[in-house]
Amino acid sequence: MMSPRNVEVEGRKLGIAIGFLVPPVLVPNTNDQDKLAYHISIMFYIIGGVATLLFILVIIVFKEKPKHPPSRAQSLSYALASPDASYLSSIIRLFKNLNFVLLVITYGLNAGAFYALSTLLNRMVISHYPGEEVNAGRIGLTIVISGMLGAVISGIWLDRSKTYKETTLVVYIMSLVGMVVYTLTLNLGHLWIVFITAGTMGFFMTGYLPLGFEFAVELTYPESEGMSSGLLNVSAQVFGIIFTISQGQIINNYGTMPGNIFLCVFLTLGAGLTAFIRADLRRQKANKETPDNKLQEEEEEESNTSKAPTTVSEEHL
Repeated sequence: MMSPRNVEVEGRKLGIAIGFLVPPVLVPNTNDQDKLAYHISIMFYIIGGVATLLFILVIIVFKEKPKHPPSRAQSLSYALASPDASYLSSIIRLFKNLNFVLLVITYGLNAGAFYALSTLLNRMVISHYPGEEVNAGRIGLTIVISGMLGAVISGIWLDRSKTYKETTLVVYIMSLVGMVVYTLTLNLGHLWIVFITAGTMGFFMTGYLPLGFEFAVELTYPESEGMSSGLLNVSAQVFGIIFTISQGQIINNYGTMPGNIFLCVFLTLGAGLTAFIRADLRRQKANKETPDNKLQEEEEEESNTSKAPTTVSEEHL
């Protein structure tokens, strides 16, 4: 169940990783405005070409839905879907789900903190390590690559254990711990320490993103996965904008450590709210209610009934 969504999230992270690595290489740090504009235009042409190619592939290759439902829960979701259902009614039902509302807030806090950190990473690194623009991009790459590894490991664990709330809460708390350690070690003067602490933070912080999507699907089944995922993305973008602007102003006026402490405070709030989410795993319940399981239960009942007289007769003899 985790594989398709993991592939989508991992693809997005791969794009972010390339975004960290390539721009510092294509655009040099120079005061020559003409040279700078020339290199930026080349970068934009490359981005435009890649985006156009992907757009064409989406039109040609992508289908609305698979030919056969991937699971019984998805099949039931198709059957329960009403052709007259509106987006507004679906959104209203989702916001009546308190567990999902809490997840929307906590997901937005975590993802927003990651977006703000990614946007301001270059400024924070250069303020403590002048002239290290390329290494700042490599640190960002380290955060994303380690996060991809964390997402794969947490996805495998989630498929086997089905402990959605517990896994989400542990990863959220470790994201907070990683952020605190990164904040305390950024100004030590050793770049290799920043690579390690940033990678550890990214392992949990970006590894949390696919967990949030999967948990949302469980909490909102049989509502559309696209609707729940879209609301999580909206929350992430809104908090990302707020956090980026706020942290940028704090860094300008007070420095990088107060800016990072600002994010730590909201990650603490998110971890606390995650603990109040009730693990109402609706999709898992739908998957368990299969005809095969019911037939097996009926056979076991019949078997127990047929064995009872035999046991009594043996005791009588």
